[in-house]
Amino acid sequence: MSAYRSSWLDDDLDALRELARSFCEKELAPHAERFAEQHQVDREVWTKAGELGLLCMSIPEIYGGGGGTFAHEAVVIEEQARCGDSSWGASLHSGIVAHYLLAYGTEEQKQRWLPKMASGEVVGAIAMTEPGTGSDLQNVKTRALREGDEYVINGAKTFITNGQQAGLIIVVAKTDTAAKAQGISLILVEADRPGFRRGRALNKIGQKGQDTSELFFEDVRVPVSNLLGPQEGQGFIQLMQQLPQERLIIAVSGVAGMESALEQTIAYTKDRQAFGKPIFAFQNTKFTLAEVATETRVARVFVDDCLTRHLKGELDIQTVAMAKWWVSDRAMAVADECLQLFGGYGYMTEYPISRMWVDARVQKIYAGTNEIMKEIIARTL
Repeated sequence: MSAYRSSWLDDDLDALRELARSFCEKELAPHAERFAEQHQVDREVWTKAGELGLLCMSIPEIYGGGGGTFAHEAVVIEEQARCGDSSWGASLHSGIVAHYLLAYGTEEQKQRWLPKMASGEVVGAIAMTEPGTGSDLQNVKTRALREGDEYVINGAKTFITNGQQAGLIIVVAKTDTAAKAQGISLILVEADRPGFRRGRALNKIGQKGQDTSELFFEDVRVPVSNLLGPQEGQGFIQLMQQLPQERLIIAVSGVAGMESALEQTIAYTKDRQAFGKPIFAFQNTKFTLAEVATETRVARVFVDDCLTRHLKGELDIQTVAMAKWWVSDRAMAVADECLQLFGGYGYMTEYPISRMWVDARVQKIYAGTNEIMKEIIARTL
């Protein structure tokens, strides 16, 4: 294949890629089966990553972060996807939860939590989705009602990444039950608060090693100083401001997964023999891989453009919605085409392509379903 290099890369990021690749190949890839059995990575993965400076790289150094940009986060996301790992929830921890704190936290909140997140001492999560709401964030049922100098939180959340290991959870709750979007606030809840309870680690068809959990809040009391932002009712706006980066993360991971699937399938079809010649020699194989290579390159160029715009602060909500839905849709299609070329072995779990296939499916659902993405896009037409 012809060489292509993303325009946003530089020597510093190349060096980071080597470090991230070494970490993923040593700490993630060999342990996939164990992570899947225990529904989470080993807790030490977080602290080892923290020691290497692989967490919160886009957070300023004064808060313990790496002082880099989203490009640094993207390199780690890509290397994790390329090694076939979907278990480690670092992109949410570093690229999402930490940035809510950075953007809306008080100085005290940032000084208290961000260094611990950067070191891996504390794992972060954000609790949006509820059993009955899904993408309908305006109608969350979790309540955070003020009593004096405290909020009393009651509700249930589900599909929460990092839920079992999180030490700090950003909870999306209603502080004004009479209002819709204007009644939503984001509140920090420490996992050791009385009344907070972790439910089961959810058993999924894919991404089995990823810590995805139910969370319950029963009269959980937190000080009003745990409110994220200057006043109540800002939560929905905060969510809308931060969701584009979450959707870009999915696009970055998706295109890296496409590239990995293509690379693995080319290698397999050139090595595997059928009817006395390599599978690659058949016209159907060559045409299929030509199509996959083209779609992968188109996705890469599109995501690179989005990433470059994001680094400049110019990425709009509609464009990142396009990237999220299109890349996640094509990533699933590419995984399916590649699996087919593996034949029966593609259906065997020992081949990474089988895990990539089931892992890719949820990308069309989380961070806003692809149907929601099309709604967002359609509003500008």
